[in-house]
Amino acid sequence: MVKKVALLVNLGSPRNCDVKSVREYLDEFLMDKYVLDYPKIIRWLLVKFIILRFRPKRTSEAYKSIWTENGSPLISISGDVQNKMRNISTIPIYISMRYGDPSIGSTIQTIRMTHNHVDTLHVVPLYPHYAMSTTKTVSDRIKEVINEIDWDVRIHIEKPFYSNEKYINALSCSIESSWSNNYEYLLFSYHGLPVRHLRKCDPTGKHCYFHQDCCNVESVAHNYCYRHQVYETTKLVAKKLHLQESRYSVSFQSRLLSDPWLEPFTDLEIKRLAKSGIRRLAIVCPAFVSDNLETLEEIAIAGKEIFLENGGERCDLIPCMNDDDRWIDVLSDLIK
Repeated sequence: MVKKVALLVNLGSPRNCDVKSVREYLDEFLMDKYVLDYPKIIRWLLVKFIILRFRPKRTSEAYKSIWTENGSPLISISGDVQNKMRNISTIPIYISMRYGDPSIGSTIQTIRMTHNHVDTLHVVPLYPHYAMSTTKTVSDRIKEVINEIDWDVRIHIEKPFYSNEKYINALSCSIESSWSNNYEYLLFSYHGLPVRHLRKCDPTGKHCYFHQDCCNVESVAHNYCYRHQVYETTKLVAKKLHLQESRYSVSFQSRLLSDPWLEPFTDLEIKRLAKSGIRRLAIVCPAFVSDNLETLEEIAIAGKEIFLENGGERCDLIPCMNDDDRWIDVLSDLIK
């Protein structure tokens, strides 16, 4: 008899880097109402007739630039995390992807069939910061699957851990091990979001973007505010590393051009820093715990090219925590 099972949920990846696999992955990802939050018919037309006609080939080429002999870096890293967790935990550890394989549905079915009795399914969305396109969609999909199979189990969804002391210590240590006098500047690049997502997540309906400097005005909205939480992570890490304000900044990557998105944009910030005279730049992406397309291609390859083309001399990605033992300790502590 097993009282509790832990399920770690990461973003996901295409099965392969060919155009067909990428198209299937993008279809599932972009049809999620929490990712493209337009009315269903508009979302369907936009994805099926516009995005999936043009984007898969370009995205496939990007994936090919980071693909390894073990396949997708994110999937491989997630497997390493699961193995390390299983070696030290008395709780059964499973991992699934919100999009792609192993799916949440198939993994939950495996858990139910493997264990005679489970009181609690402890779910850890592997996103430090709350967003409807990450934490919310994982939570809803978990509950949807549980209802579909009519499983009598208690669900505990772990809250975002953006300010958790052990997480901040682990993240700071991972940055410090790469950060040195070789760099003049540290850029914290977070995944971007449409501004409307923040407003939709505001439970008060009158805080986010209603108050000047709203992220620093105390509110219950901060429990669901991605922007507030990423700035809080940055502040805590900067304090831990004794960074002067003139040596770091925050930016947001992976935007679309149709709506207002969080600013400043990472590609423009990289260009600005190079043109301002910064010659040696390090970039860290704390919105992710596992390296993936958006760190390995968008930052380490494309971002570096932007920096060098605009006068910079050195630009390096600081890896995500991946399967670092300090990160494994954080996860172990979260599921106790």
